[in-house]
Amino acid sequence: MKWNMGKSIKSLFYVDCPLKPGKHILPVIIVAQFAGTSLWFAGNAIIPQLALQTGLGPEIVGYVLSSVQLGFIMGTLLFALLMVADRYSPSKVFLVCGLLGALCNLGLLLPYLNQWSLLSVRFGTGFFLAGIYPVGMKIAADYYEKGLGRALGYLVGALVFGTAFPYLLGGTPWGQEGRTIVLATSFLAAFGALLIAVFVPNGPFRKPSARLKWKAAPGLFRIKGFRKAAFGYFGHMWELYAFWAFVPVAISFYNQHHAASLSIPLFTGIIIALGGVSCMAGGLLSLRLGSGKVARSALFVSGLCCLLSPWFFVGGPFLFIVAWCLWGMAVTADSPQFSSLVASALPAELKGTGLTLVNSMGFALSIVSIQILSYGQLWVGPRYMFLILALGPIFGLWRMGNGK
Repeated sequence: MKWNMGKSIKSLFYVDCPLKPGKHILPVIIVAQFAGTSLWFAGNAIIPQLALQTGLGPEIVGYVLSSVQLGFIMGTLLFALLMVADRYSPSKVFLVCGLLGALCNLGLLLPYLNQWSLLSVRFGTGFFLAGIYPVGMKIAADYYEKGLGRALGYLVGALVFGTAFPYLLGGTPWGQEGRTIVLATSFLAAFGALLIAVFVPNGPFRKPSARLKWKAAPGLFRIKGFRKAAFGYFGHMWELYAFWAFVPVAISFYNQHHAASLSIPLFTGIIIALGGVSCMAGGLLSLRLGSGKVARSALFVSGLCCLLSPWFFVGGPFLFIVAWCLWGMAVTADSPQFSSLVASALPAELKGTGLTLVNSMGFALSIVSIQILSYGQLWVGPRYMFLILALGPIFGLWRMGNGK
């Protein structure tokens, strides 16, 4: 028998599932998504060590996360333009990006890390996260033609849990050293990538998507449903990542001014992780109330928390933590619902373009709000700096209006 080299290479990228999806498929995707996205805040969880090593001041919080966001934006745009997840097996794309993302994350352990190498390895991590988070959703869509909204709620929840993991680990005796957090998140990401590659072949509903139609992009905002959902999402993204990034700053400020001893990494992890629970709960509620109502309600509550944030620092430790936990749940509950609203407002041939455009613009906005808070902690202090985040929910609610 002659060996067909081309066919053998092609088989590396196309492995189709001939059977109905087993019960293990969604749990495996969720675990892999959690494992891969643990890379997102690995750098922010060890800010004190990185500041010592690079000589950067308080602004390091914004720089470290903004570089990940920028890498993610560039990665999603490039992957979309090249149609990577459509031309090749999404499971293999997830595998390669998970392994390369873990490798970039290990760059945090470089012995002579300076500010430029730090930002470079975080940019690389964000770039390869573009082959983990969105591609994980693509894999789920290839398996679950029905009930996708519920599946996406679980996957966004997994992203939130992954975001919280480095902080939660830092709040335990095992995570006191930054090296441990970096090694653990890199191992997790590689493990999640291998899980997908071994247990999740191409799904039965996998179909090549239409090419991105960038010429049609400006016209998308003339579609009323898309415009409302997109502006609501922008308001959500203005708040979300800046909130996550500066929760440790808020807890540290509270400890200093109340002589409290709240564990910064542990409670940061808890506040962020509760958002994963609210994503899943929001997905279930959307089946009864609709995605629009769930998204608007969550955006309203999180915007109210922004406006009330100066008073969160006044009470005792219990009330302080309860308030921030409520905010942590509200700030993420609308995320999967906005994705659902954006997708449902567009014809099939424009869904890829619309989702890519909205995600890229949303993450670009998050860089602006992160940098504003980074300097806001120096200008107005941690107690008042979160007020600026209220602009996002106010804008989003205003533009969404009361329509369905």
